[in-house]
Amino acid sequence: MIKLDQFLKLLGIAPTGGQAKLMIIDGNVKVNGTIETRRGRQLVASDRVTVAGQTFNVGDVIE
Repeated sequence: MIKLDQFLKLLGIAPTGGQAKLMIIDGNVKVNGTIETRRGRQLVASDRVTVAGQTFNVGDVIE
């Protein structure tokens, strides 16, 4: 498992934790098609994260 803000940093979408937090709080991130505003949301391998029109499968990135 990985937290949503850490996942965004790992992808390089957010260069810092602060920027990841702002993206999430502003409603710019979806998890499994639903807007997620909790930066500490625990992601599992089957989750899909969508940011700026791009969708990433968590399992493809962390495994």
